[in-house]
Amino acid sequence: MNNTLGFIGTGNMGGALARAAVKTVDPAAVWLSNRTAAKAEALARELGCAAASNQEIAGTCGYIFLGVKPQMMAGLLRDLAPLLAARQDFFVLVTMAAGLTMADIRSMAGGTYPVIRIMPNTPVAVGSGVILYDATENVPQTVLDRFCRNLSAAGMLDPLPEALIDAGSAVSGCGPAFACLFLEALADGGVACGLPRAKALAYAAQMLLGTARLALETGQHPGQLKDAVCSPGGTTIAGVRALEQQGFRAAAMEAVEAAYARTKELVKG
Repeated sequence: MNNTLGFIGTGNMGGALARAAVKTVDPAAVWLSNRTAAKAEALARELGCAAASNQEIAGTCGYIFLGVKPQMMAGLLRDLAPLLAARQDFFVLVTMAAGLTMADIRSMAGGTYPVIRIMPNTPVAVGSGVILYDATENVPQTVLDRFCRNLSAAGMLDPLPEALIDAGSAVSGCGPAFACLFLEALADGGVACGLPRAKALAYAAQMLLGTARLALETGQHPGQLKDAVCSPGGTTIAGVRALEQQGFRAAAMEAVEAAYARTKELVKG
């Protein structure tokens, strides 16, 4: 199997993954295509990649990333099916479409092709993302291992049974939007207390980054880390109480559940 990576679709997610890939893979082995060709060509020039057509990627690349919206997937794969069927070498279809299973991708492509399903998030663009993944039974472990090495600069890659990927995505995939709401709200609070906006935003962002690292690197429960900041009768516990009075934790849980429920709705049609 050749180790070329072809990205069909260079939108926010496809482009972010391509940016991560060129940190570990020779940029010349990364091919980019997009419905608006100029967009792929511009990104290819920036990253030192090759601009290509959907057909060239489908007929040549070892890993074929299908970075199109779920509702566009059937049409894309219908067009590419003859090229895939004609190939004699080993290749893998990589899908990141929310709600579409690996069985769906095979059905749309017209064959029991090897498929890796991933669910990345936007922080992969800066090497601090999460990529949840699962694969069909005919993806050899060596191919899956190389796939993970190819995208290792994106951040955390974690295997997850496909039945749980939608739930995982409601946390890691949708979570950046929830975190940004919290980040913006913290900065607004700082501005309300008199801080210049740029400083308030920088303090809030660095605090979230540092706290996330603290949780990951120490392995401590978030409740323990929270308790370590809350002195008896102090300022932090007063803020925690205010958040609890406004239903902060319940709102966060409901946001994840709402995102998960919406994913299921999209799957049903």
